[in-house]
Amino acid sequence: MQYAIGPVLWYWPTEQLASFYQQAANSSADIVYLGEAVCSKRRATSYQRWMELARDMAAERRLPFVAGPTLNVYNVETLHLLVKEGMTRWCMPVEMSRDWLLQLLQQSEERHIRSRFEVEVLGYGYLPLALSARCFTARAEHRAKDDCQTCCINYPNGRRVHSQEGQQVFVLNGIQTMSGYCYNLGNDLVGMRGWVDILRLSPQNTATLDEIARFRANEEGQSPLMMANGNDCNGYWRKVAGMTLLTS
Repeated sequence: MQYAIGPVLWYWPTEQLASFYQQAANSSADIVYLGEAVCSKRRATSYQRWMELARDMAAERRLPFVAGPTLNVYNVETLHLLVKEGMTRWCMPVEMSRDWLLQLLQQSEERHIRSRFEVEVLGYGYLPLALSARCFTARAEHRAKDDCQTCCINYPNGRRVHSQEGQQVFVLNGIQTMSGYCYNLGNDLVGMRGWVDILRLSPQNTATLDEIARFRANEEGQSPLMMANGNDCNGYWRKVAGMTLLTS
């Protein structure tokens, strides 16, 4: 299985991004995604600078068509359409379960398209659950969205939202609502062998790069990862409530 570093979903200054990607280039990651994937107002890093970062990381400039996890792909008809349009890799929606994915891949085999695309699963990080027309970060600072002054740059890992009982239920990242717990499939790798090609880790900070080695070491289930009590979850994958952490 290959390991991918997903796009940085947080709003980081250009210098911090450049430092992160320099370390990512020297990490054991097989694939690194670049680019702004949340809000068009986040322009601290220009398009030209993104291209410079890409050229610094790889000589190849033409990239294949990858369908990301924010696309609503839940059936084989949609997969077939994307394959016909040139998709070579599909990262499944984050709320999809292992069983649903297996069923889709079996149907793809029957349609003779399974061999034409790679399967990627987001296996680590806060889950991007929804995008809104409103900016929650700007609202929390009593700013209008049109005059937000990109205040989300003040929250390099989003803003935590707790319930009245004190449970962290969401992380707000500009217009993006994310899971309150960190999704972690590090102990579910054995069940992916043979049909998941790529596991994606969503960057939280540079420590995310170290997670790759721990995930690789546990592909056979011989080096189980320690989960943070009350901070990790794998419920969607196991077809139960998303905030659940199942260990067996």
